[in-house]
Amino acid sequence: MADTVSSEFRLQMEGYGLTTAEIHYHLPDHPSLLQLYVWQDYDLAPAFPELKGFLQYWERELDGPLHSVRVAHHGLIRPSEWRAVEGIITVH
Repeated sequence: MADTVSSEFRLQMEGYGLTTAEIHYHLPDHPSLLQLYVWQDYDLAPAFPELKGFLQYWERELDGPLHSVRVAHHGLIRPSEWRAVEGIITVH
């Protein structure tokens, strides 16, 4: 059995969740047209330091000016939901 844990699982245990961002930006050669870029990574809500770092890189290094960003976030590890069931369950 493997003794190592994936980096993604470690991030989830530290509170990171899967973050998806729809980034709309203007095409450099045709500023009246919008293009869509989808970014996805593990990040901490509500501060989103990874996404903010990526958007700062975008504004600093890329030619297409940002129009809008829409963000969805889902914490993958959280307390489970359960309910008590009365009765007998027979398994054959």
